[in-house]
Amino acid sequence: MTETKIKTVTFISRSVPYGSESSQICLELVLAFSVFDQEINYIFLEDGVYQLLKSQHSAGIDSKNLGASLTALEIYGVERVFVDSESMARRNLHEEELIVPAQPLDADQIRSLIRSSDAVFNL
Repeated sequence: MTETKIKTVTFISRSVPYGSESSQICLELVLAFSVFDQEINYIFLEDGVYQLLKSQHSAGIDSKNLGASLTALEIYGVERVFVDSESMARRNLHEEELIVPAQPLDADQIRSLIRSSDAVFNL
């Protein structure tokens, strides 16, 4: 019997939480891939950091609250959630404002994660 190597799949989410489907699609892909025996990296860059904010009020635009949906990551066993520290700083955001725990990484650390991945989805 051959041993199956666990694959590392990295998802990069760059979009604001509302106004396009990219952020929702990325989350759905992360959750779908998490049911397979793979290591998932979920990275939030640029305007994607807004998806992580606790204070999202989407009722006025008749949309599902993406921030609340991100709390499902724990249920699906997605523990490797990262946020670009520079993107956070540029937007004057702080870790205590995030709805799920996300480890801040600098650009070099993010590049290293991407290089070590078997597959990368950039939304």
